[in-house]
Amino acid sequence: MNIVDAYHETGSYRGAAAVCGVNHKTVRRVVERAAAGRFERLPAPPRTRNTDVAAKLIEERVRKTDGRISAKRLLPAARAAGYAGSARNLRRAVAAAKAAHRRRRRIYRPWVHQPGEHLVIDWGTEGGLQIFCCVLAWSRLRFVRFARDQRRTTTLRLLAECLEALGGVPAVVLADRMACLRATTVAGLVVPHPDYVRFAAHYGFRCDFCEAGDPESKGIVENLVGYAESDLVVGLGPFTDLGRANAAAERWCEEVNGRTHAETCAVPTERLMVERELLRPLPGLRPALSAGVGRTVDRLACVRFQSARYSVPAELVGRRVRVLAEQGQLAIFADGVEVARHNLVAPGEVALADEHYGGERRDPVRAPRARSAAERAFLALGPEAEAFLLAAAAAGTPRLTREVARINELAVAWGAPAVQKALSRARAFSRYRAADLASILAAGEGVPGTVCLLYTSDAADDLICVDLGGRRNIKKKKHKEKKKKRKATRAR
Repeated sequence: MNIVDAYHETGSYRGAAAVCGVNHKTVRRVVERAAAGRFERLPAPPRTRNTDVAAKLIEERVRKTDGRISAKRLLPAARAAGYAGSARNLRRAVAAAKAAHRRRRRIYRPWVHQPGEHLVIDWGTEGGLQIFCCVLAWSRLRFVRFARDQRRTTTLRLLAECLEALGGVPAVVLADRMACLRATTVAGLVVPHPDYVRFAAHYGFRCDFCEAGDPESKGIVENLVGYAESDLVVGLGPFTDLGRANAAAERWCEEVNGRTHAETCAVPTERLMVERELLRPLPGLRPALSAGVGRTVDRLACVRFQSARYSVPAELVGRRVRVLAEQGQLAIFADGVEVARHNLVAPGEVALADEHYGGERRDPVRAPRARSAAERAFLALGPEAEAFLLAAAAAGTPRLTREVARINELAVAWGAPAVQKALSRARAFSRYRAADLASILAAGEGVPGTVCLLYTSDAADDLICVDLGGRRNIKKKKHKEKKKKRKATRAR
């Protein structure tokens, strides 16, 4: 019941309050307003806030930054403007100003797609692979493929594959401002790369680019990128092989294009049959894309590609070549002619061909280089002296310089031919001191070519041995045997 009517029926404030379920003071205020001829409540006086002193500052900064400034950045300026409240109240005021700015910032109007007009393309990244996504705007047919890079040749190759899958060419291809397709930007306008212009002219579509920093203008493909990342890569991945990833992407596209689209309430593949009649016909052949990327051959006769090294003929050192990755191999061209081809290797690995360096790899030769007169005189003895010196150095012979000088003295005394033979014998038995050579020279021609170094009792009796430390042991052994015989004779 109305409060005024209840008051007239009961005749008291409390009775009317009991009937209406309100406080008697409320009944009194309502009755007094009705007696004064006012049946509307007076508006409440505006409530003042401590952020009102910085309200204009907040609104101006939010508008200038398009709603991107934070309350933390605004706090010092608000303090300088006289704001004495807490940071929490300022955050609430900034949030309210941003919400108001978004409401009046932009008026959105639905994009009404026309059949055969727009194809929207974009790149995404997930799981170490690059995701190329296309959406035919009217039919909402989706095309997704994987690649290892976002280079221009890769983008154009996948775009050509997409057009072939659609069975026709739309009037406009709308792309983000991807660096691989643009040459430069002038006054905010994108100048497409000449390769992209030639590609578009070959297929007969017009190049178009989205506005800078405006993801809302290409939400149709941004949604596809997010959908592919969450459902394809995360749901069916991870993928380690590019071929398997693309096979999974093809099956996934068939699945999602065969389901009813939530926006159009139609199946994309069925709408494509209608839209295909309005698409431009495909050309007979694909255009010739740029044959790879340029590289300079370094002094190791190699080029670098994806952090790996690949060899080329040595005569190309310092020249520019082009490298092209195709079907798991890397082809290298010089002046339009293929000069090398390797299987792709992992980053940090090296792919070499022996014919590029004149044959198989040879062990490094570290020939002795004479620095003093004694060394020159020693090496003048011939290859035997060089081989002896290499072996002596490898064995770690102490005071080798002094030994070389003494061997030179032996060469003067005995002659070069005798010392050369002695050097060969000494090297055969790993004896690198001048005293050893002196013993060999003193033995002369009586030194046999084969010497037994492990002396046994039988060999010691039958062989003549050079004094290499074993003759002393043989004499001791024979002396012990003679003592035993003498003891045996005395015992008898």
